[in-house]
This record gives sequence, C-alpha cells and structure tokens, in this order.
Amino acid sequence: MKKTCVAVIVSSLALCFSLARAADEPVVFKTAAASGENAAETGKKAATELKAAFGSAAPKAVLVMDSFEDVASKKAMLDGVASVLPKEILFGGASYGGFTQRGSVNDDGVVLLGIGGDGVGVEAALAENMGAAGLTMEKDLEKLTAALNRAGEKLAKQLPLDRGALMLLISDAHSPKNQLLLDGVQKVAGKKLPITGGSVNKNAGQNWVYFRGAAHTDSAIALLLTGPFKVTQTGRQAKTNEAVIETAREGSASVLKSAPAKPFAVIAFNCGGRKGKLKRLEDELEAIQTSVGKDLPLFGTYCAGEYGPADLSESKGDCTPCGRGWHVMFTVLAR
Repeated sequence: MKKTCVAVIVSSLALCFSLARAADEPVVFKTAAASGENAAETGKKAATELKAAFGSAAPKAVLVMDSFEDVASKKAMLDGVASVLPKEILFGGASYGGFTQRGSVNDDGVVLLGIGGDGVGVEAALAENMGAAGLTMEKDLEKLTAALNRAGEKLAKQLPLDRGALMLLISDAHSPKNQLLLDGVQKVAGKKLPITGGSVNKNAGQNWVYFRGAAHTDSAIALLLTGPFKVTQTGRQAKTNEAVIETAREGSASVLKSAPAKPFAVIAFNCGGRKGKLKRLEDELEAIQTSVGKDLPLFGTYCAGEYGPADLSESKGDCTPCGRGWHVMFTVLAR
C-alpha cells in the first residue's frame, strides 16, 4: 500500500513538473506582409521579414495568405517564400488581402503568420480532391453535403484532437458551403474544440489551398495547434461601411477583455464582403488597433467565408464554431 502511494505521489509530481516546464517554454507568433507586382520578390520579401522577426529561432509552420490574381503568380509567390523558409512548413491559401499590426494589404500581396517556439506544437492535415468542385447548394445539396462532410471527417481523423488547443481550417468551400465541411470536422472533433479559419477566394482560377508549399484546388487543410495556452473567440457580422468599422472595434475589444491571461497574438479571419463595403481599407484595421494596439502580433485575412463563433445576434450566446459569411472571427491566444 505504501509503495502504491509513493508511486502515485511521484507520478503526480512528475506530471506537475512536466506541465510547469511546458508552461515556461516559449510560444512565438510573428507576422509579416509585403505587396508588389513581382510575386516571387514579394513572397521573398515577406519571408525575409518573418525570418528576421524570429531571430535565431525557427517557425514550425507558416500560414501564407495571398491576393495575387493568377495561379502562375501564386506559385511564384510560394517559390519566393520557399527561397527563404522551408517549403514543408508553408500552409494557407488564396485570399482577398489582409493586414498585420503594421498595415493593410490589398491586391498583389501576401500576409504571413509564423508559429514557433518549444511551447507550441503544430500538426497538419490535408483533404485533397474533396469532390465538391462544380457542385452548388441549389442543385447538388445532397452530393455536396456528403463530399464536404467526408472531407471534414478525413481532416479531423488525421489529427491528435485530444491535445488540440486551436484548429486553423482553410478550405476551398466558400460560404455557405463552409458549414458543411465544418459539420464533418465536428462529427469527429466535437463542438468544444476552438476552430477558426477561412474559405479561399471563390473566383474561378483563384481558389487555391496551400499545403507544404504546393497548391491544390477542391481541397482543405487543417493545422492543429497544441500547447499550454488559452483561446478566446468572438464573431461579428456587418454589411455596411460604418457597421464593419464599428464591429471591428467592438469585437476586438470584447475578445481581448475576455482573455484569461496575457495575450500574445490576435488572429482575425475576415470576410471579403466586409472588405468590399469599406470606403477606405485601412479603417477596419485602425478600428481593431484601438484595442489591440500596434505591437501585439495581429494576423488578419479577407476570405470567402469564415470559421468561428457566429455574431451574438445570430448565435444567441452560443459560442460553438460555425461556418459563416460577412463575419470577422477574432481569436486571441493567451498564456
């Protein structure tokens, strides 16, 4: 009996020491962005900035969201990023632009989020050839639902969900199709795992998803982040210039206030429709910075559908991740 008690005590102490050590290990989130007509040079410039921000450390994964128009430019951009950073850590997709704490990016640009440090783990999954290409909600709902549900389940089954703190989901499934993919993910993952992300550009020839530096269509990726950090989320919907600015201001302030520890990064998956309503692109970023400031790493990208909690007016207080359009989905990471 005494030996059993001693073993339990030693095991408990070892677990406590392990958790304490993990909590002390660094978590590094850095952002970078660049714009320019030369896609390869733009990608290289952004990657060089990100690498410098990491210093002697190295990112474990880099989220790459770009707004170049044609696939040749997108692949050149990826090659430019891969000339500085390892190709196998590059993930992301085509977007309508984005922003970091340093400024906004419109057309012909790229926004990067680097994730690294011993205190965070990154697991990646790809669901290729989903079978959703060319199908519509109006004519092919049953086939589309089955295809996207399967793809979502495939993604989730590749990941160690029991250790997940946050899932980043990037898909070639624009709103409202994005909910069908998320339904598949949540059949496996459940509805308590925090999820955010976005659907790539829905324009023909621009709907590319990036996995380990290669471009795919009719596909989706998931990055599962693990580590001893906390996640808080909120979503806000808007369809006018004034409402876009106000919801950006109020939503970012609200999610920061609810953070249970010190924030070390803010992620904002935003809607291209919201971007299209802005009279001045920088106004939304400046509204976010009234609470976030200009020093905290901020990664924002405009998508064709967003994953995260629905607006309070829609959700009635339910914070379950869902697939929506016209939303900005804020995620704060803290420890």
